[in-house]
Amino acid sequence: MNGHALPLLTVAIPTYTRANFLELNLQRLVEEARTLAPGLLEVVVSDNCSTDATPEVVARAQAQGLPIRYIRNMVDIGSDANIAQCFNEARSHYVQIMGDDDMYVSGTLSYLIDHLNKAEYGIVCLRPFGYENDPEKEYPGGDASIETYDKVGDFLAAIGPYITFISACIINKRVQEEIDARQFCGSNLVQVHLIVNAVLQVKHNSYLKRYILACKRANSGGYDFSEVFVERLGRILDSYREAGLGPSEIRQFETRMLTSYHPFNLVRQRLARQGDLRATYKYFSERFGDRPLFVFWVAPIIRWSRPLALVWGMMATLIGRTANGDLRRGAFFALNKLRRKYAG
Repeated sequence: MNGHALPLLTVAIPTYTRANFLELNLQRLVEEARTLAPGLLEVVVSDNCSTDATPEVVARAQAQGLPIRYIRNMVDIGSDANIAQCFNEARSHYVQIMGDDDMYVSGTLSYLIDHLNKAEYGIVCLRPFGYENDPEKEYPGGDASIETYDKVGDFLAAIGPYITFISACIINKRVQEEIDARQFCGSNLVQVHLIVNAVLQVKHNSYLKRYILACKRANSGGYDFSEVFVERLGRILDSYREAGLGPSEIRQFETRMLTSYHPFNLVRQRLARQGDLRATYKYFSERFGDRPLFVFWVAPIIRWSRPLALVWGMMATLIGRTANGDLRRGAFFALNKLRRKYAG
C-alpha cells in the first residue's frame, strides 16, 4: 500500500441539506478514487441532519465503490461542531475537511496523493479557483509549480486567505492525534487552529500552485466578514504566540491579507451595501490602526464615499492580486463572465 496501516488521506465532508452540490462532489471523488491504489483514501460524510436527499446521494456513491463512512447527526449540531467532527472522525495520516460544494479538478487527486507520499508535511495547501456554472470550462490553467517552506511566516504569507478556507488545506493529523477539535468551536474558524498547530509542529509545509479545487462561487455567508476574518482570526493567531508563532510571522501573514484579500472583500461589501461601516472600521482599526498599509491602502475603502471607495478598492484589489500572483484567476473569471453574457 503506502507504508501506512491506515489510509493516507481522509476527505471529510461536513454537509447540511445541499444534496445537489454534495452529489457533484462525490461523483468526482468516485472518478478520482478509481485512479488510486486500494486503501489510500477514505471519505467521511458528516451530515448535520439534512432534510433533503443527502442519504440517497451518499448511498449511490457507496454503491459505486467509494469508501464512504456516513455519519448522520440526529440533530443539527452547528457548522463549527460538524467541521470538528469531521477532523475527529478521520482515521488517516492527513485530513482534508472539504466543503460539500467544492470538488477536485479531474485528474488531480492522484497528483496530490503522490505528493503526500514524498515527505512529511504539516500542511499541504491546494490552490482553489471559483466557478459559476462549469468548472471544466472555467478552469484558469497556468502555474503548476510546487513550493516548499521551512519558515512558518513565509508559508503563511504565501497561502494567505487559504488558511481560512476549509477545503484548501490538507492537515497532518498524525502530529495532533490527541487534539479534540471540538475545543475550537465558536470561532467560525475551527480549521485555522488545526492548520496553525500542524504548521508549528512540523514546520515543513507545501503549496501546490496548480489549480486543484473547483469551488462554487457566492455559496456561503451569514457572518460578519470583518469580525470573523479580522478580529477572530487575529485572536486565534495571537493565541499561538506561546507555541512558537512569532509577532513577525503574524505580521507577514496579515500584510498579505491587507494587500489584496481585505480590499477585495471590502469592495464586495460596499458594492452590496452590506454591513455596518462603523463596526467594520472598528475591527480593522483596532487590529491594524498603526500600520501604514491599513491607513493608506485599506481604510479609504471603508471611510470614503461609496463611489470613491469603490474606485480605490478596485484599484487596490487589482494591484494587490498582481503582487500576490492571483491576477490570472480573477481575469479568467471576468473573461468567462463576459463570454456567458454575450453568448446568452
